[in-house]
Amino acid sequence: RARSDGFVRAATVLLEAGASANTGFFDESHQPRPEFESVLYGAAGVAHHAELTRLLIERGADPNDGEVAYHTPEGWENGALKILVESGKLTNDSLATMLLRKADWHDYEGIKWLLEQGADPNFRTHWGKTALHNAALSDNALEIFEVLLDHGADPTILGTRPEVFRSASGKSAVSLAARRGRGDVLDLFERRGVPIQLQGVERLIAACARNDAAAIGSIAERESQRVNEARAEGGKLLAEFAGNGNTDGVRHLLDLGVDIRALYEEGDGYFDIAKNSTALHVAAWRARHASVKLLIERGALIDAPDGQGRTPLALAVRACVDSYWKDRRSPESVQALLRAGASLSGVKFPSGYADVDGLLKSNRTRE
Repeated sequence: RARSDGFVRAATVLLEAGASANTGFFDESHQPRPEFESVLYGAAGVAHHAELTRLLIERGADPNDGEVAYHTPEGWENGALKILVESGKLTNDSLATMLLRKADWHDYEGIKWLLEQGADPNFRTHWGKTALHNAALSDNALEIFEVLLDHGADPTILGTRPEVFRSASGKSAVSLAARRGRGDVLDLFERRGVPIQLQGVERLIAACARNDAAAIGSIAERESQRVNEARAEGGKLLAEFAGNGNTDGVRHLLDLGVDIRALYEEGDGYFDIAKNSTALHVAAWRARHASVKLLIERGALIDAPDGQGRTPLALAVRACVDSYWKDRRSPESVQALLRAGASLSGVKFPSGYADVDGLLKSNRTRE
């Protein structure tokens, strides 16, 4: 606390001596164009220091340089963020950026508060997408979709900018929810009166996501080309359904002939999913135990490496000790993979998770 107060006192002295509250430097590591890093970015976006943020705002700092709005929402301590918002200096673009970034952090309370302060959930940000797009891409909890809808979010808005990371170009939140296997989100949209009007293969994908066997059968019988299109996207669809624990949806995709060995070629850096992962890698890493068991039963490759050389077992072990989804940590997937004959090669031991280490030790003895 003394050191924290010291920062504020030192900054006050410098400001009173004539230092600009908008000073900063250009970070040459940002290429091809260096990025300006303001002192306010350091206070609010890096240190998340509420009182230093307040001082700089009071002395004229501009919070709309892009970096401040992008990085301040990173975390669940929202003191600095609230000072920025309550200053009244943020543009609609900056507020929408904060809202979108809070979806990346799964921060329900932060999202709710920003919406209550007037953040527009339908504002297309610099990345061509809304907070609702990012809620779908980041697999947010249903309550986050609910609060966004409560404040007027429109799930039918199409994203733009195909060149950006995690693009939503040409896709609505309805489309993204279907493609990521979020039948629960599609059901919510329908309850709220949002039309589930998808075209082409996305109708079949949505039926799989919602476990609608009748619709799947009807589309497959009347529009066989849609089945072929789903198979062509199989690696991505299987992985994203499995990552969300939609085991029924995974089963439907497999029943349609999607190859269980199909690769998720691009992976997903947000979730640390390597390029060329299989659905089993994704399910194991994201601790989707029922999906792991189904994929094993249906003949998934047990020991195949992902693009970073990690096996499903190595990822299942890591999920127990080094993942954000702590509520799903369990030795269940590890046990299922070991029973299926998974190799211990490349698996960290001891892991630090007692139940998992017991299973690994027992199998090491057998080997």
